[in-house]
Amino acid sequence: MKEKDVMLTVTGLKQLEEELEQLKTVKRRQVAERIKQAIEFGDISENSEYEDAKNEQAFIEGRILTLEKMLRNAKIIDDENLGNEVVSLGSKVRLKDLEFGDEFEYTIVGSVEADPDKNKISNESPVGKAILGQPKGSIVEVSVPAGVLKYEILDIIK
Repeated sequence: MKEKDVMLTVTGLKQLEEELEQLKTVKRRQVAERIKQAIEFGDISENSEYEDAKNEQAFIEGRILTLEKMLRNAKIIDDENLGNEVVSLGSKVRLKDLEFGDEFEYTIVGSVEADPDKNKISNESPVGKAILGQPKGSIVEVSVPAGVLKYEILDIIK
């Protein structure tokens, strides 16, 4: 079965690579040292420091595997060649909520980079799916549990 592509901006790729490097070079050594110290305390069967360190080690190794898989399947969003005719991955989009008149600005990114607090929404989110491929001036409808939201695409910024 083919693994799913991980859509990343150049910035997102760099962040994942930096996190992976930090985990492999710094965190692994730190947790190995914690395990070594915990073993020196003696009986590891009732040693909470040892258990905590082993749990952290398992988390770090799992995260390393996840990051390596993401990077192996990464597809870079070429934002240099983005147009502003239609919404695509990497586009910054200004939307207007037609019910309340509020305006929002979002960047459309892959699910790995999504961070609503930084106005980065996933191409797989309901809003992301609804606006992808749509031109400026379009009215889109987004189905949510509370009903249907309507947005107008005011601008597509490269």
